[in-house]
Amino acid sequence: MAEYMTRAEENGTIHIAEDVIAAIVADAVKDVEGVGAASQNVGEQKNGKKAVRNVRVEQEDGSIAVDVFLMARYGYAIPEVARKVQDAVFNAVGGMTGFPVKEVNVHIGGISFNE
Repeated sequence: MAEYMTRAEENGTIHIAEDVIAAIVADAVKDVEGVGAASQNVGEQKNGKKAVRNVRVEQEDGSIAVDVFLMARYGYAIPEVARKVQDAVFNAVGGMTGFPVKEVNVHIGGISFNE
């Protein structure tokens, strides 16, 4: 059963599946220059299921916290790539869901030598 991010609104409640938010994150990250590939060493989430597309999403105090696991491309400055990933995720998730994004944690698991 899917986990949902939930927010009460004036006319009812909005429920967005974590998998939907993870897909938004994955789509935002794929076009960031310097991102190589998804890291293969992602662990399991708290509930025992695998992280979707190497993204973990949690709701904390009415906002969303995102962990992104990826590899950087060889030749790119890792801090710069990480900041671009954070900006892309903040904009995409906040814009598409309306939920505030508390944090985007970028985990670089290695270097990709392939394009």
